Amino acid sequence: MSPKWIPGNDIQLLENGEEFFPRVFACIANAQKEVLLETFILFEDKVGLQLHEALVAAARRGVQVDITIDGFGSPDLSERFLSTLAEAGVRIHVFDPGKRLFGWRFNMIRRMHRKIVVVDGAVAFVGGINYSADHLGDFGPEAKQDYSVEIRGPLVAEIHRFAHTALTQGQRYQRMRHWWRHRRGLRANANDVPPEGTAAAMLVVRDNGEHASDIERHYRIAIRAAKRRVVIANAYFFPGYRLMRELRRAARRGVEVHLILQGQPDMPIVKTAAEMLYHRLLAAGVHVHEYCDRPLHGKVALMDDEWATVGSSNLDPLSLALNLEANVIIRDRQFNRTLYERLHHLMRNSCNCVSREQLGPLRGWKMVQSFVAYHFTRLYPGWASWLPRHVPRLLPALGDRLQHAYAHGPKD
Repeated sequence: MSPKWIPGNDIQLLENGEEFFPRVFACIANAQKEVLLETFILFEDKVGLQLHEALVAAARRGVQVDITIDGFGSPDLSERFLSTLAEAGVRIHVFDPGKRLFGWRFNMIRRMHRKIVVVDGAVAFVGGINYSADHLGDFGPEAKQDYSVEIRGPLVAEIHRFAHTALTQGQRYQRMRHWWRHRRGLRANANDVPPEGTAAAMLVVRDNGEHASDIERHYRIAIRAAKRRVVIANAYFFPGYRLMRELRRAARRGVEVHLILQGQPDMPIVKTAAEMLYHRLLAAGVHVHEYCDRPLHGKVALMDDEWATVGSSNLDPLSLALNLEANVIIRDRQFNRTLYERLHHLMRNSCNCVSREQLGPLRGWKMVQSFVAYHFTRLYPGWASWLPRHVPRLLPALGDRLQHAYAHGPKD
């Protein structure tokens, strides 16, 4: 089913861990019935331990708590960390766990990259921020720049429904089916949730089934409709050819198109491929800004004065063709203005504007390298999808029997 606009929401932009973590932890601390949480990365550092403490406390006072972590993104949680959660009654689900071979992890594609929290069906968070200390400024020069949103209103019911469905469709063990029958009463309908604000919004996801290209399609539609400005801040920017074409067409028809991208990519091939990307964009009149203060991890965009999106999806082949992603698209002038002010501040104070003179000519061996790197980066996930592959599964972190024993054993 296609996503639809749901009116009557209050949506607040949260920038970096300093704004995001206190809000999430406070909502979990006030939870009365249920906490659903999905994340790509959960580390056992000071942020992960704070989340651990909040979830354990919620579960011990009778809140139903389910967390889903990715097997590749969160591979090194200790047995003590997990067992303490399970003993309190938290159900811990791991998306596609994989065994290491000679110390190496090879299950790198088709990851669960979403970051979603729903508390009591009343408040939800969607964005790109993981539960790790590198999302806080005091982490140092490697602290990440990122965004999330806090949502109240009818859209929360849709996010709640999606999070429940993700659990039930991913489960492979029998007890989950019995547990689900007892939880259905917690689900809400968007029509039953009173309005909280003026924003119309929708949840748009990418999966490997019916919604394989939904996020990219909504980007293309918004860019095609833009009349005045397009601003995209994205950590890994290697979009599909059609999205690239829409950006260049928008710039050529007079739309002011600004891209905020990583100044220091963490993979050499990305830097090499970016040279060809930059030449094509700059030739069409697109403004490219390299963010240099800290690693850029954001996945946000706005078009004109009303449309905006915040989520987990990069505009690269992994996010657009392989990973499971979730974005919220928002139609609200105030939110658009707030996001624009934040991004404009980055462009003015923390970015280097890339010029064609600065890049120099792209020819000879340099052109060959950039051409190969660019097209390889764009196409390799598609090639990988043709190979025989496993079906990713959602499994209990400690094994079904052990986790069930913890959840149903005697409590102090």
